[in-house]
Amino acid sequence: MPRSSNPQPPCLDARLAAAANYVRPGRAAADIGCDHGKLSAWLAGSGRCPRVFACDLRPGPLAKAEKTCAPWADAVECRLGSGLSVLAPGEASEIIIAGMGAETILEILDAAPWVQDPAYNLILVPATKHSLLRLGLARRGFALAGETLCQAAGRWYTVVNARYTGEKHTPDAWYCLAGLTEARPGFAGYLAQQRPKVEKYRRGLAPGPEADAVDGLLARLRAIG
Repeated sequence: MPRSSNPQPPCLDARLAAAANYVRPGRAAADIGCDHGKLSAWLAGSGRCPRVFACDLRPGPLAKAEKTCAPWADAVECRLGSGLSVLAPGEASEIIIAGMGAETILEILDAAPWVQDPAYNLILVPATKHSLLRLGLARRGFALAGETLCQAAGRWYTVVNARYTGEKHTPDAWYCLAGLTEARPGFAGYLAQQRPKVEKYRRGLAPGPEADAVDGLLARLRAIG
């Protein structure tokens, strides 16, 4: 389908807008788990990316994405499949994975070892377990290049920008909890949301070094308020 005379890219919510801001202009991008395709359409329609791969595991959402991206069909290619298996190494340098839990995001990265290369710019929007994502990235040799806090439907989320350095390590509990969000707009609200989760996790721990580390983290959270 050819482009219309002057199509307007869709408006993005706070999370997708933050994700789009981490995409480097002029690069090919892959929107993994594209759902309705609004981010893919925006990347192509705004001119930020000359080539976009809109990818989803389910035929229904991919059909919606294809419709959303129709005005920019010459720049957007829709692909059906699981995770990064839909891409060949090097097809896209900007890899966006949004709306999935941390475990799923890490599984997708593990299944595509070719992303362990500093050439790839990862933009990750976890739906749950932000701390686990930061921990998993560090243990796999990915460093955080940036984070943006966003609020949606009364909840705080983080948009993570990461790149591979090969320096694998296990960060401390505070880094896992806060990452690069400290002193950013929304930080106090984000911590207030995370604190009950840390308290719940602590109740399930037996006495020992891990429990002591979590106790220290909780003391720091209480001091902040």
